[in-house]
Amino acid sequence: MIRFDYLWSREHAVGRTQGKDRPTCLVVASDDAMQGRFVVLLPITHTPPAQGAVGIEIPLAVKKAIGMDDAPSWVIVTDFNVDEWPSQGLAPIPGQPGRYAYGFIPPSLFAKIKAAFLEHHRGGAAQGVRR
Repeated sequence: MIRFDYLWSREHAVGRTQGKDRPTCLVVASDDAMQGRFVVLLPITHTPPAQGAVGIEIPLAVKKAIGMDDAPSWVIVTDFNVDEWPSQGLAPIPGQPGRYAYGFIPPSLFAKIKAAFLEHHRGGAAQGVRR
């Protein structure tokens, strides 16, 4: 999990080009010498998923282990950003200059998030923004 200038697809649809620094889940990375390295990032929010959106709740124990707050949070798997890596959208964690990553989540939670994202992406239900 990293902090990133995330731009929601609904914001992009109305012409916004800048998002909000927020925790995100880096779910897929490519490494192609010809086309560069790209990452797929999913937003993390305190707001429960809206109608039509799908989110995976992050267990409190996981949030505490990686230094996030205690408020309920969801990884939204139906909205994503694709960006070249390394990215200028990377942002420091508040109050921790020079630290950009919260940490790793348990493999079982990551697998659940990745599978849900891929399912919705393949089904056409995930909306993305190329940064």
